[in-house]
Amino acid sequence: MTRPAQPLIGRTELVAGLEQILQTGQSRFVLLSGPPGIGSSTLAEHLARRHDGPVLRATAAEWEAEQPGSLLAQLFPGLPTSNPLATAAELVARLAPSTVLVIHDAQFGDLDSLRTLASAQRHHPEAALRVVATSTTGDRRASAEVLDLLPRIATDAPRIPPLDAAQISELAAARGVALHPSMAERLRRHTLGRPRPAVQLLTELPRSTWSQFEPTLPAPAAVQALVRESLETCTPSARGFAEATAVLGTDAPVRNVMSLAELDGEPLPLMDEATAAGLVALAPRGLTYVSPPDPMVRAAVLTVLGPARRAALQRRAAELVDDPVRSLRLLVAASPVPDSEVAGRLEALAGERASEGAWGTAATLLSDASRLTDDPQHQQALITRAVDALIGAGDVFRATALIPEVESIRETPLRDAVLGYLAMVRGRAAEAGSRLRRAWDIVNTDREPETAALICQRYVLDALCRYDGRDLVLWADRAIELAGPNTPTAVEAEAIRGLGLAATGSVAQGQRHYDELTARLRHGAQWQRATMARGWINLLTDRVDDARVDFESSIPTAYLGGSARISLWARAWLARVQFLTGEWNEALATVREAMDMQERTGILVTGPLLLWTAAAVHALRGEFAETEEVLLKSATGAGDYQIMRVPSQLARAHVAEARADSDGVLRALYPLTRPSPSTSTDEPGHWPWQDMYAHALVLLGRLDEADEFLAPHEKLAAKRGHASTRARLTAARGRLHGARGDVAAASAAFDEALELISGLPLRYDQARINFSYGQTLRRLRRRARADVVLSAARDGFAAMGATTYVERCDRELKAGGVHRTRPEPTADALTPQEESVTRLVARGLSNKEVAAELFLSSKTVQYHLTRVYAKLGIRSRAELAARNNPGLPQQD
Repeated sequence: MTRPAQPLIGRTELVAGLEQILQTGQSRFVLLSGPPGIGSSTLAEHLARRHDGPVLRATAAEWEAEQPGSLLAQLFPGLPTSNPLATAAELVARLAPSTVLVIHDAQFGDLDSLRTLASAQRHHPEAALRVVATSTTGDRRASAEVLDLLPRIATDAPRIPPLDAAQISELAAARGVALHPSMAERLRRHTLGRPRPAVQLLTELPRSTWSQFEPTLPAPAAVQALVRESLETCTPSARGFAEATAVLGTDAPVRNVMSLAELDGEPLPLMDEATAAGLVALAPRGLTYVSPPDPMVRAAVLTVLGPARRAALQRRAAELVDDPVRSLRLLVAASPVPDSEVAGRLEALAGERASEGAWGTAATLLSDASRLTDDPQHQQALITRAVDALIGAGDVFRATALIPEVESIRETPLRDAVLGYLAMVRGRAAEAGSRLRRAWDIVNTDREPETAALICQRYVLDALCRYDGRDLVLWADRAIELAGPNTPTAVEAEAIRGLGLAATGSVAQGQRHYDELTARLRHGAQWQRATMARGWINLLTDRVDDARVDFESSIPTAYLGGSARISLWARAWLARVQFLTGEWNEALATVREAMDMQERTGILVTGPLLLWTAAAVHALRGEFAETEEVLLKSATGAGDYQIMRVPSQLARAHVAEARADSDGVLRALYPLTRPSPSTSTDEPGHWPWQDMYAHALVLLGRLDEADEFLAPHEKLAAKRGHASTRARLTAARGRLHGARGDVAAASAAFDEALELISGLPLRYDQARINFSYGQTLRRLRRRARADVVLSAARDGFAAMGATTYVERCDRELKAGGVHRTRPEPTADALTPQEESVTRLVARGLSNKEVAAELFLSSKTVQYHLTRVYAKLGIRSRAELAARNNPGLPQQD
């Protein structure tokens, strides 16, 4: 009977695969190798405990490696040995059926034993010899011959992956330690995701360590002992080289290491010795740079140095390092007592980094400055500003670690503004509003213009979350006036101001605003913010291809410490672009990545916006179990921000519409029909809900209500000249005409809607309008025309995988009685222009490259590509490439 065993964290799939290998009934030699602490021995023992049969264990030892047969003597005491082939025959004779041999530290195994096991496998397959061996890579004590032999005799050598931050968190929770995601990520980086050192640190360090802000993590005691031993065996010069490398850190120039260690002569022999001792690693940049092998080795070397010698080296290193941030942080590490001069330099550099939008770096510098400041009030202000910078960077969990300290200090306008900012990104609208009002009430704009400007900028964000365009522009102008041009606060306000202009109907002005702003900023984290906002306006104004480029450019957070908050907004709107253009697999992938980032950062305000897309895709694909799960996650309340409530309501409306539940659509969207002069949710292009509401009214027979509801929205869409909104509303008007029996008016309206949408790459809307058109025509008994339109709708929905609508199209077609089975679409149906686009895309060219080749706009290329997808019944560029290059493997 299989022995029970607790599942290994992060190893479920690997264990399942290994168990399947061991149950094949064939001879197998499974080699579990990896760096120290990766968990290969734990994994081997887990498999042994779950094995339903005899298990024999042996552990190789370095001092027995030269003794022939020493390893087999542990497994089969008294086994006579001669040559590997004869010994193999005797081993097989003694082997009980279904036995698994577990060999730990196989890198120290003697060659005769390993060769005998290999011979047993090769010459006695009927014995079904099964071996699970563990081996530590990089162990310099192991024999080169054994290290060469092991992978050659292994039948299976699966990779043991490091744990990710979520798995590290799970590992800690199993030991009663709660880690917030940023601390779990910190522990993962420090241990390189290896379970053993992570468990050791969780056990050895006080629990209070894990709730601190940026605690200095030491090496586990076991690593500390090994490093101390390695240092003691080195020559003085090599030891000095290793110590200097540890002080300087990652990618240290060798010339700086030699200078810091006060070494002359040829560095290569020292590099060889320190590398062989496991104390130094060559950096990927080449022989001119070195690094500590991992953070734990570095921490251990610094500990061995002792406080006084370490501080002396760190002060000297600060003069050698070119990067001002690294230089100052070395001085911080060397300062056990307050140092006002270094604190001032840290604060000044934090201001410079903040001006570039590098809020994460600024936060670390401000926190360091607070530790070196002996003025209590100034220390409190620095801590508060550090929290504000962390929130700006989108690292809410690290900010939360400092919140108790902030909440304990006396009330100031800055303190209230920062606490309001934190409440805002966590989606707590009422608390954010209360904190910001209090901050504005007690600030003195004459004496504290910078703080007053910061409060105004926080109000800008609050107005965006409330979706109040007028308020947004008002507070942005106040922030810019108080802060002065080109200051970080002013640029932050400018980066959002254009969205307020768009939300109040001044879209062209908003677009000009962002064109000027991005041209001025050009790069860096502030550029990231402005580019994301420009993408938002591009999406609102149907410039879908341009929006995609802007959002994709705004996602990375490597822009001098770019903001995860901005990256989340960019991902949320990119998912919408991908949904509208029919790239639903990509949309779900974008949502998953963003939700992972949300879990890591603690930023909750963007959650419903992301889940809106996921709910729509799952519902349209008929994946209703997943849909319900998403709806639960996206649920909001009356006290939440408008930018959270609206997408949550739209998600529910999408699901109801996919289920043909018109009453459900009205229930979900009813709150949006209530007058709210302080929000801009009715602006065309911002939230596409009005046509859904109108369609539901018509389908329920509430025709006069639908007429009255549509009129003001149609008027506003016409005034703004917004093509996609006009198309959606005109289609709803066409359904209304059809319900009233006016065939000519219905047809004219739907034809106009299709004409408006035809130049846009909005595949979902095109299919949806065709479906409404065909459904209306069928009910008006125009069956032949209905068949053509419904077939076009079906092709569009099928290409996107919208099974719920494909089935509804099939029912409508069947009920019409005209539809006949048509042959599969072929490339013959493509126009010459579509054929040209197809050929170039199949070669791997981007839309922009195809546009340049054919002298077209990117938007036109996307339009042709959308039609090609629909005609050929495919969904992606990969499928198109596979269809045009049959010899290529098709990707999933």
